[in-house]
Amino acid sequence: MSKSIVASRYALALFKAAEEKGQVNSIQEELIEVKAVFKDNPKLEELLQLPRLSTAKKKDILAQLFKDANPLIQNTLFVLLEKQRLSEILNFVDEFISIANDAAGIADAVVYSTHALTEQEKAGISSAFAAKIGKQSLRIEHIIDSSLIGGIRVQIGNRIYDSSLSGKLNRLQRNLIKS
Repeated sequence: MSKSIVASRYALALFKAAEEKGQVNSIQEELIEVKAVFKDNPKLEELLQLPRLSTAKKKDILAQLFKDANPLIQNTLFVLLEKQRLSEILNFVDEFISIANDAAGIADAVVYSTHALTEQEKAGISSAFAAKIGKQSLRIEHIIDSSLIGGIRVQIGNRIYDSSLSGKLNRLQRNLIKS
């Protein structure tokens, strides 16, 4: 996650406003799309930082790009623009998601396995690992990795739980070398 104090403050302010209106989930989904727009179009941020463009023109560009977005998101983007903080947009979205997940008792996890997981397997992994980290559930991103040979590897934040066969073989090899 980001370590930007600025991004954290803006994210917390938007979270509180969204929470008051009961729109945390919808705003989180829209912010993921906003992040994708900025991430996929790096020239957009450059354009919005050009000094020769007036703030009003930059606001018009943002208004056109995000015309269907929630007014809370539009207003936050305008504030970030006015305060010359659009460079923090990716960190801001990450911080908002982190705050929303913490409030809902959810953590994001990446699960690596050798085959596609069923919904039942995902639910089992979610409940087992959520309990380990003190959360209610996990939002799982699944990645198929044939190098694991068997088993799974779960990454939650900066923690990795490796019960893959390749991980066990690597640990065994290290132990044998130490002996």
